[in-house]
Amino acid sequence: MTMRDYILEIGTEEIPAAFASWAVDEVLRIAGEEFRAARLTCDSMKSYATPRRIALYVRGLAEKQEDLTEELKGPTWQQAFDANDHPTKAAKGFAKSKNVSVDDLEKRNIGGTDFAVAVLRKEGEPTASVLGEIAPAVIRRLVFPKNMYWDDTFIRFARPIRWILSLFGSEIVPFTYGNIQAGRVTRGHRFMGSRAVEVENAEEYFGKLFDNFVIIDPGKRREKMIAGISSIEKEIAAKAQLDSDLVEENLYLVEFPVPFAGKFDESFLEMPEEVLTTTMKHHQRYFPVRDEKSGALKPYFIGVSNNRAANMAVVREGNERVLKARLSDAAFFWKEDLQVPLHNRVEKLKNIVHQEQLGSVYDRTINIQTIAVALCDQNGWADIRSLAERAAYLSKADLATAMVYEFPELRGVMGREYARRNGEDERVALALYEQYLPAAAGDATPSDLVGAVLGVADRLDTIAGGFKAGLQPTGSQDPYGIRRAARTINEIIWATGMDLDLEEAARTAAGVYQIDKTGVEEMLDFLKQRLHHQAREKGYPHDLTSLALSVTWRRPLQVLKFLESFAAVREDEWFKGLVTASVRVRNILAKSEKVPQIPDESLFVEDAEKSLWQAVLEIREPVEGAVRNCDWEELTRLLARLEPHVTAFFDDVLVMTDDEKLRQNRLALLQETEKLFVSVGDLGLLKR
Repeated sequence: MTMRDYILEIGTEEIPAAFASWAVDEVLRIAGEEFRAARLTCDSMKSYATPRRIALYVRGLAEKQEDLTEELKGPTWQQAFDANDHPTKAAKGFAKSKNVSVDDLEKRNIGGTDFAVAVLRKEGEPTASVLGEIAPAVIRRLVFPKNMYWDDTFIRFARPIRWILSLFGSEIVPFTYGNIQAGRVTRGHRFMGSRAVEVENAEEYFGKLFDNFVIIDPGKRREKMIAGISSIEKEIAAKAQLDSDLVEENLYLVEFPVPFAGKFDESFLEMPEEVLTTTMKHHQRYFPVRDEKSGALKPYFIGVSNNRAANMAVVREGNERVLKARLSDAAFFWKEDLQVPLHNRVEKLKNIVHQEQLGSVYDRTINIQTIAVALCDQNGWADIRSLAERAAYLSKADLATAMVYEFPELRGVMGREYARRNGEDERVALALYEQYLPAAAGDATPSDLVGAVLGVADRLDTIAGGFKAGLQPTGSQDPYGIRRAARTINEIIWATGMDLDLEEAARTAAGVYQIDKTGVEEMLDFLKQRLHHQAREKGYPHDLTSLALSVTWRRPLQVLKFLESFAAVREDEWFKGLVTASVRVRNILAKSEKVPQIPDESLFVEDAEKSLWQAVLEIREPVEGAVRNCDWEELTRLLARLEPHVTAFFDDVLVMTDDEKLRQNRLALLQETEKLFVSVGDLGLLKR
């Protein structure tokens, strides 16, 4: 069977790097769906992207679609044909409705009953014809996060489409999209390649592009870029800081990567290094360079050009001038900001709006301070109370500095640096930075309790403020970042071991905003749901997570420890025995009236009653101690000691005896047993 390859290339104006990267996966997903729906099979399918093009290459396509066979069920065979196998009106009507001869109806046994079935067979269309329908559908469905119109056809795309290449082997697959007619012409590199490059057949596509300085495969572009950077590293005896996000961004900013090295004045190194790295990475897309041994920042940078100029020195010098201007501005801001102590900037926060319904950033600062102090008081952290109070007061002061106004990414960083130079306690200075940690999932968390307290207080203020202003998340929308704030609180608690009472802390934050009782309950329910969701994300099953939250949701640290302890033993036979015993006790009590008494030992008749009561007495105090200490492993081991006594009790003792005194006493014994079991919740919630 003859097989051909297909290439679809969408040529555009420069697409933002993030959009191009996203399109690689999205176009493959969409094309896969379209090809499957059209019954086109292939050997492989791969997508590519650069700033100026998005391409789909399909290998090993047959000359036509797969044939389609469809079976349509009609009346039962008995209804369709009489005893002499003559077609009835039902058979004739069904055949006519499906446009087939009644003689073509076939018998099929479906679910034990014979039915008349119309078998429709459709021969596959030529692949070229089908591709002419699929290709525009793929382009049309490629909807970017932001799209634009550019001509009177009102089609939309990330950037204007300038050409479309569409070849099935050497055959053009013609279609029109907007004002663009698909053909066999692509374009080379904007600066180094030909404006028009004719492609004779799909197989020569990659070679033609490479000859015109376009490396369309992101993997190969990465290899070339990293190889060039490695070569520069050897020349300057230093190591580039290759952050994965920055590598990815540079990858989709160029079609033919040409790394180059630049230098800046060493005097700029007197500023905090984050100022320099932020300027290089976020504003210029340069890779900072560090000493191989010490890791200290060096006065170099590595950029990636999209043009192999005849004189790369000109490219280097131009980039050096741009960076110098940026760093000179930063140095000016740094010098000016140091003229005003950080604590003198707090009052200026009154002029910065936090959120229209919630007041200024100054108001938010005072609220965070109130919450932070309360957290210290509630949890016995008297030794850091004054530090947390001071850190909270200064927490947003750097938002009133020129540096943070120009470089918002440096909030927290500049607060830390200015606080250090103002002589603030080092733990306070560090907290001003660590309040924003973790910035994203998997990031570092606060290393010091002061920063952790400030971080939790900040997020509690965000949540309470959001609920007060009616900005609760709905569906996939979370405009005020409330879900993220709740997640971060739990991440901080779990990473730092802060064993705080989340409900008490949340009520404090709600009190700051004077949220009514209904709003407080909604806020607490939201926090509980988020905690459940995060525990599930960690891989704990729904039943175990529900059990943990029913016991100790107010203390997220203990929720995690509970889950770790129970997950480790839930498949052990002794633990299964504990669950069974607990459920048996709970079930019989659920069917009985509550007994307002404790067991009377003198009324015990059977040995099983006496041994169960003795076991209860022996572990009661240790169980209370384990509950106080949240020692979940010890607690389950203690409760497991009741299992053989509970089993013997139900085997040997008739609880619901006609003797009322004995019945009441036996129920009282089970009530006391249940009081111990309930310390680990309703074990009946666990699937068995």
